[in-house]
Amino acid sequence: MSVSEYTVKNLALVSSVWVYPETAIQQKAQANPLKPKRTIKWLQPAKQWLDKIEVSSPKLAHRLCQAIPAQCPFERDVKLFGRTLFHIPPMCKLNPLYDEVVALRFRALCYLADECGEDITAYC
Repeated sequence: MSVSEYTVKNLALVSSVWVYPETAIQQKAQANPLKPKRTIKWLQPAKQWLDKIEVSSPKLAHRLCQAIPAQCPFERDVKLFGRTLFHIPPMCKLNPLYDEVVALRFRALCYLADECGEDITAYC
């Protein structure tokens, strides 16, 4: 086959890659726009309240660091006779307030390290 013998029909048969016409791509993009992440609106006041908490005393910062765990307490390996049967994944990410609570703990750790000059390795 010479170069002149290649036609669109021959290329479609030789090629294993299907190329959409531009109109099909545009229609597909319009049919499936990126959907925004669904949020639970009734939790918005609680999220705002957690974001507005200012850590202004060492006592409050210590309490927050002790109350909010650094790792998910529910994540664990279930073992029997030294063999791992299954792994329970961290469930904390399912909490809709997870990001705000972790940010609050981080602000408390930063306050203790920056303002109070304390060693925070005991809380990590």
